[in-house]
Amino acid sequence: MKKILSQITALLLLFTLSGCVEEDKFDNSLTGNFDALWNIIDQRYCFFDYSSSEFGLDWDAVYHKYRPKAELVTTNSAMFDLMGEMLRELRDGHVNLTSEYGTTFYWDWKLHYPINFSDSIQRNYLRDDFRVNNGLMYTSVQDSIGYVYVGSFSSMFGDSNLSAMMLALSHCKGLIVDIRNNGGGMLTSAEQLASHFTNEKVHCGYIQHKTGTGHSDLSTPRPIHLEQGDGAIWLRPTVVLTNRGVFSSANYFVMLMRELSHVLIMGDKTGGGSGMPLNSTLPNGWGVRFSACPILDKEQRITEFGIEPDTLVHITSDDWNRGRDTMIEAACAYIFDFYEKNKEKSSDN
Repeated sequence: MKKILSQITALLLLFTLSGCVEEDKFDNSLTGNFDALWNIIDQRYCFFDYSSSEFGLDWDAVYHKYRPKAELVTTNSAMFDLMGEMLRELRDGHVNLTSEYGTTFYWDWKLHYPINFSDSIQRNYLRDDFRVNNGLMYTSVQDSIGYVYVGSFSSMFGDSNLSAMMLALSHCKGLIVDIRNNGGGMLTSAEQLASHFTNEKVHCGYIQHKTGTGHSDLSTPRPIHLEQGDGAIWLRPTVVLTNRGVFSSANYFVMLMRELSHVLIMGDKTGGGSGMPLNSTLPNGWGVRFSACPILDKEQRITEFGIEPDTLVHITSDDWNRGRDTMIEAACAYIFDFYEKNKEKSSDN
């Protein structure tokens, strides 16, 4: 895992040095800040080619659409709103503008889709005897299946904490790793958790960085490998539960885990967010965040708009009304079935 981290750090440094915009050539006026924002995105954003093919994004056309409107703006607040509207044309949840007026967001990567998660229903499975360990909530469901809820990758879990969790669930036939509504955090945290599910080096994807200011100026993809973590390793049947609320480093975690032979991805398509974000600043001090380094899966496909599950499952309205989680029930059924089939094979031999 340390090798992965050093590679990503090196790529970020390369990008920072090679993709800089001369922000100081823009004056600190309303239109000057507008032009600075458009140019930062134009020269440093990494998904233009992909977005053009996916939904027809034309960033030059976006400029000509919003620049005349910028000429009519007379207040900072109105310019902030206009800039936020322009950035939403990218359809990227990693693109934000931050000022004293707040932060702009693009939320359509998860809005208008089934929620497929209820913490109230989840309590029926966690009961009152679950453990909480450094952000992980875990217990056993249906007596012999482990369940862990990972709500965020905003901090490191600790190898000793992960080992303690796996030891506590060592009596279980399999494990459900529930990351629904996990909006991400740190790639290193996602890698750390995934590293406790493999005992060998596994090729999982690729990463690129910008090499120039052109929309297509991207480096040759460099491979990303997942390596065995320190401490306990879980190699029994594992189901990762996903929904549209899975984004950024949680989306990355799914990309890593689906390359492991004992892991099944179940639930709904993830929300996406496969570009590592970087930050810049406008002449007036407002902060800009944007996707900078594309992360590709093993087949070199961009997962910016989400990853499809191996098995599609939604929470049904009947189960919702009865306080049952269709996804957890389906994951338990899969693990039990897997266990019984392999037990039969063992007895036959």
